[in-house]
Amino acid sequence: MKRRTRQQQTQTAELLKSCIKRDWTINFFIYVCVLYRHSRTRKYESELHMCRLEVLAVEFSEYHPLKAITVTDSKSRRGGRKGSTSSSSSSSSSVAPDPLSSMLYGTDPLSLFAAVSETPTLPHSISLGRKREEEVGSDFEPWSSKRGEILSRFTTTEKLSINLFMGSDKTSSPSSAVSEKVRTRLEELDDLEEGSQRELLNLSQQDYVNRIEELNQSLKEAWGSDQKVKALKIIVQPKSSLLTLIMHISGLVVNSSSKFCVSVLQLRYVEAALLKCNRFLTKSGIQEMLQRLTAMIRGIGDPLVAVYARAYLCRVGMEVAPHLKDSLNKNFFDLLASFRQVHGESVQNQLVLQRVEIPIYLTLYSPAIHWILQCVAYRAPEVLLTEMMDRCKKLGNNALLLNSVMWAFRAEFVATRATDFIGMIKDCDEAGFPKHLLFASLGRSLSVADPPESERLSILNEAWKVITKVRSPRDYINCAEIWVEFTCRHFTKREVNTVLADIIKHITPDRAFEDAYPQLQSVIKKILTYFHDFSVLFSMEKFLPFLDMFQKDSVRVEVCKSIMEVFIKHQQEPTRDPVILNALLHVCKTMHDSVNALTLDDEKRALSLLINGFICMVSFGRDFEQQLSFCVEARATFCNLEPVIIHLIHTVNQLAMETRHHSRKTAAFVRACAAYGFITIPSLTSIFSRLNLYLLSGQVALANQCLSQADAFLKAAVSLLPEVPRTISIEGKQRSSEPFLLDFINNFLSTLLVVPDHPEQGVLYLVRGLLNMVQDYTWEDNSDAKIRVYISALPLLGAMSQESYLYTIPKVDSNETLYGGDPKFIAEINKLCETLIGQVLDHLKGLGRDEVRYCVSKSIYTLQT
Repeated sequence: MKRRTRQQQTQTAELLKSCIKRDWTINFFIYVCVLYRHSRTRKYESELHMCRLEVLAVEFSEYHPLKAITVTDSKSRRGGRKGSTSSSSSSSSSVAPDPLSSMLYGTDPLSLFAAVSETPTLPHSISLGRKREEEVGSDFEPWSSKRGEILSRFTTTEKLSINLFMGSDKTSSPSSAVSEKVRTRLEELDDLEEGSQRELLNLSQQDYVNRIEELNQSLKEAWGSDQKVKALKIIVQPKSSLLTLIMHISGLVVNSSSKFCVSVLQLRYVEAALLKCNRFLTKSGIQEMLQRLTAMIRGIGDPLVAVYARAYLCRVGMEVAPHLKDSLNKNFFDLLASFRQVHGESVQNQLVLQRVEIPIYLTLYSPAIHWILQCVAYRAPEVLLTEMMDRCKKLGNNALLLNSVMWAFRAEFVATRATDFIGMIKDCDEAGFPKHLLFASLGRSLSVADPPESERLSILNEAWKVITKVRSPRDYINCAEIWVEFTCRHFTKREVNTVLADIIKHITPDRAFEDAYPQLQSVIKKILTYFHDFSVLFSMEKFLPFLDMFQKDSVRVEVCKSIMEVFIKHQQEPTRDPVILNALLHVCKTMHDSVNALTLDDEKRALSLLINGFICMVSFGRDFEQQLSFCVEARATFCNLEPVIIHLIHTVNQLAMETRHHSRKTAAFVRACAAYGFITIPSLTSIFSRLNLYLLSGQVALANQCLSQADAFLKAAVSLLPEVPRTISIEGKQRSSEPFLLDFINNFLSTLLVVPDHPEQGVLYLVRGLLNMVQDYTWEDNSDAKIRVYISALPLLGAMSQESYLYTIPKVDSNETLYGGDPKFIAEINKLCETLIGQVLDHLKGLGRDEVRYCVSKSIYTLQT
């Protein structure tokens, strides 16, 4: 082996001449010649020791990247003698400023800019801002967030009308004289007197809202372009606004006697809208104007019109002067005083004439009263709630007012008086406002605040006595869904199971659950919020029957996903509880069965992650056979999700590795694990998933001394190589498969070093089989991938010729032990090396000069890495 044959010497000389003639890289020539001559003897331990990094002791006085930096500043002194050198001043305290640290203390430029911008410039007669406790904070819900909900709640199919201003498009120049500006505005007023108006009829509710928004935008543009008269006409032209839209929605028609009231009311709305401007006139102007407008609203005869006028005044008051709570309180107390008009003869006759029932009419008051009370109760003391409750009692526990009080005040205040509120609810008249709505409002407060512990059971019993008597399935589930959270928050599975049974009883008849999926989903989410022990959850008798009500596929899948998300998040330890496993298998199967040909890849990926998370939490301890049986069942259950099948193969391989130090009793189990992978891998559609799993499973079998199974996996991988397509789809784009194939082959070659030859096969039969497949594979045109594989195989052959291998598998005899450095084995390696180098040379001869240099440099890089 140490002496070269005559044929080798001749080929080496030809290679040297060819390299010199073609100006090839001499390094490649030397490397190939060394391999071609013979593989040098390697001493892996000494080489590893030499390649280790040198360890040096680091003194604390030396430089460290986290150590403070000392800056030395050199400046030339002014006024010094001509020609003198600059003096240097050094200080250890002169450290470079850190912009990130300065940001923490608010000294960075953006913080300084923000601090300046937060202090507006106002006239000297005006205060430079109220105290912080007088400002409206983020905990106050603005009217803009309520408006959308109100408009969606109060809908109508009737057609509405609106009067629009049809003024001229004349615009005055900012640089014109004062007389010209006055003349232009007088002409605009003349246009208004001539009746330049247009009434839009038969508008739908959404069209009406859109026109109001257009008017609002036109108002801003007119005011911004100094067209003040036009802006004023836009304000006074519409006969009604979004604040009075509720009356139109309810079908109420303002009679002729109240049309004048509405027109006058619009002027009062304009005055309220301009309330903020009074701060530029007098310091006390806002307070005086609030009191005056509050008194003026008392003259409005229609109680519904009056309550929305008060609501708008409260809205403006909270924006301009939230600290003037006295005016807001007087506004609400006036509302209480005038609320008796609702049951008066005038309003009742009007409702009969309009054929409007009292419950529908009373619901129109809710948005306005809710808003007024929210403004009054904002950061109000607890004493105010006591006063409000007393006033409600004097009004006979009016249900509408009582409902708004529970909505407006802090949940903590309401929770401490929950028993008192229940007593007031019992004394309410149910004709105008159902009691279950009152209990729903009380339940919202109790879901976020805790009542006294001694009263919780009685509160739940009193509430459920009323809720369970509600006949309408829609009203029932709306109320029950709220009280489920109170039940889960303070009671055990026994009470929750009772509530679920009652819900099933009310919602099942006539398939009423089909119209209550959002509420039923909310019930599930609230239960999952408080019950993280799934052994307790699935022990509820009515939980799974409750899940059966979700019969719409999309909704059922969403519910199952929410269950699995909570399980994966909160399950701390693996489980083998049969109750949990059976229930969650059913849940996961529901998600799996929803997959079809139209399911998006992202959805499949999300479902697979949830199912894989469940599989990871299943453990039968040392009962490996039961664990394998579970994987067999899961394979049949989740056959349509390829990521789950891949995860199951990994799980079984891991199971086999856990029994690596096995005896004869467990040898059959390891072979069963190998059989699981060998049967399952062909069902995968991704060819690279199959290749990698064949290789991984072969490595696992080899580690477990299952040599025949390892051979079977590796042979299957080699036989699969011709099926690899030239392009594969990655994230929806077609890409070349060569980089992935080369990575796999390199990994495969590194495994072959420790694989012993089969006694019935030839020497290096797996290496030869792999190289034959590479030879026959249809590579891309002008590709050097095949040659790179040949070059990568040379280090493998060199490692195989060593007396001791770089790495081995315990209890597995590699070829170094089987052949013991036999000359025939070394000769076979040399022959294979000659063939590979010959292929490389043939490839290089067919390339041009530039291509050769590029190919050689890539080859050297491949060999070095």
